[in-house]
Amino acid sequence: MKAVAWHGKRDVRVDTVPDPKLEEPTDAIVRITSTGICGSDLHLYEVLGPFLEEGDILGHEPMGVVEEVGSEVTGLKPGDRVVVPFNISCGHCWMCTQGLQSQCETTQVTEHGKGGALFGYTKLYGQVPGGQAEYLRVPQAQYGPIKVPDGPPDERFVYLSDVVPTAWQAVEYAAVPVGGSVVVFGLGPIGQMCCRIAGHRGAGRVIGVDLVPERLTLAARYGVTTLDLRDHDDLAGAVRELTGGRGADSVIDAVGMEAHGAPVGRLAHQMVNLLPKPLAAKVTETAGLDRLSVLYEAIRTVRRGGTISLSGVYGGMVDPIPMMELFDKQVQLRMGQANVRRWIDDVLPLVQDGADPLGVTDLATHRLPLDDAPEAYRMFQEKRDGVIKVLLRPSA
Repeated sequence: MKAVAWHGKRDVRVDTVPDPKLEEPTDAIVRITSTGICGSDLHLYEVLGPFLEEGDILGHEPMGVVEEVGSEVTGLKPGDRVVVPFNISCGHCWMCTQGLQSQCETTQVTEHGKGGALFGYTKLYGQVPGGQAEYLRVPQAQYGPIKVPDGPPDERFVYLSDVVPTAWQAVEYAAVPVGGSVVVFGLGPIGQMCCRIAGHRGAGRVIGVDLVPERLTLAARYGVTTLDLRDHDDLAGAVRELTGGRGADSVIDAVGMEAHGAPVGRLAHQMVNLLPKPLAAKVTETAGLDRLSVLYEAIRTVRRGGTISLSGVYGGMVDPIPMMELFDKQVQLRMGQANVRRWIDDVLPLVQDGADPLGVTDLATHRLPLDDAPEAYRMFQEKRDGVIKVLLRPSA
């Protein structure tokens, strides 16, 4: 089969690799019909190379059709159309029963002290082959895959793998009061969906911050008050003007370690990637430094007693966090990988709704064949050609 494989920093290729096979009785094989490129994939493309091996298959936003199931998978059959969540969870361990599927005790990568395994996301999270491929082996298929009806286009459902539940959890963790205000930093796919979900759930004012014109324009179409980062030397002051002088009730950071305008963090990332791979991995695990400009801005922007929700991925171990300011402002801080399965009952009716209240069919800007993945990664990383979300098509 064809699959998108990592070969080095900013070097992904479409390789021909062996087709996956059932390995455990809880496995399924899915023929992929659509698969997204996520902002988190750019961390692999640019920063997290020390934790990858050449030939690792990328991707964690797939959907498709079941081809084969193991003997212990009773809820699926060949021909079923499914979305595959990015985290691999069993559904029966203590963490899963608490709604913390991203911490699944059955798939935890204890060797590296990490939570549940993820598709296509480094040895830290299990080195499980990902879904930017023609076929995918799905472990824990007795629980993970989400059955969806035939008929509607893939764009209606594919974001259940990551984008919609990640954004739902970010808004949930942000604790936006009904009629209250929320600032969303970063208007990529997750940030766009955070804005829409916050509005759907009753936020009175949704403020979106970015510096890419196409992203700002798309958010504005959904009633978001947009702030272009390039136009505001005092962004926190601009937000206070929009929120009665106090600051936002809630702030969502949908950017993470890939923040713009953070030269120290960028230099640190570049220097680490010049080290031999084993040393680079150790440095990242024990002395990693993120680009924290957005997190600092979130702390300045939130009102006293407000809540910050982090959905953007951070990886640093020695990041300087302004604890005195957080404490003084009595800020609540919540974060973590999305527990996809926890939120499916909330979000599935919304993506199935023919009225499309979350605008899931209005998110992808580029739909490309799998063979175009190398150029798609370059385009997404460089934020050119108006790209906001890319969907790859391995098969019809």
